[in-house]
Amino acid sequence: MPVPSDALLVARIGKPHGLRGESTVQVHTDDPERRFVPGTTFLTEAAPGSGVPRQLTLRSSRLHREIWLLGFEEIPDRTGAESLRDTRLFVAAQDLVDEQEPEDEEDAWYEEDLVGLQAVGTDGATIGRVSGLETGTAQDLLVIELAGGGEALVPFVEAIVPEVDVAGGRVVLDPPPGLLELNG
Repeated sequence: MPVPSDALLVARIGKPHGLRGESTVQVHTDDPERRFVPGTTFLTEAAPGSGVPRQLTLRSSRLHREIWLLGFEEIPDRTGAESLRDTRLFVAAQDLVDEQEPEDEEDAWYEEDLVGLQAVGTDGATIGRVSGLETGTAQDLLVIELAGGGEALVPFVEAIVPEVDVAGGRVVLDPPPGLLELNG
């Protein structure tokens, strides 16, 4: 049974940590403290035949050197944690309905809202296309597939990304000189 299309991605599981079944995760939520509460049930999306349960119940969560470590009721040891590698964790949309979200979240976007948007300069010239979002502790980075080839990481801050128009299918970039050439 696939994950419902309205479910929200909150994390992707990385490598095991320690012997008690904890795993590192790449966080895909802006509020991990609220999402990673013991007892929370996540829907999973894993490689076919991996044996990963369709749902995992959070047993523990903690920050270790700025990396989130999650343990699950169904995963007692390192071997089980190894089988979870690259599994994506989702929260069902109906589980979010009861949460009291701030009314004004106009500057908050999910990766799935951004991927595929056209990236244009303040002059309207095409720069490329958004191909991902890398979340970081200090700031997030937009991954831009450059029109001329290559890739650029652009700090997702208002000074450099002054406009995000999901309905219009574009983001406006105002990068400082040399930023797009730095890693492209």
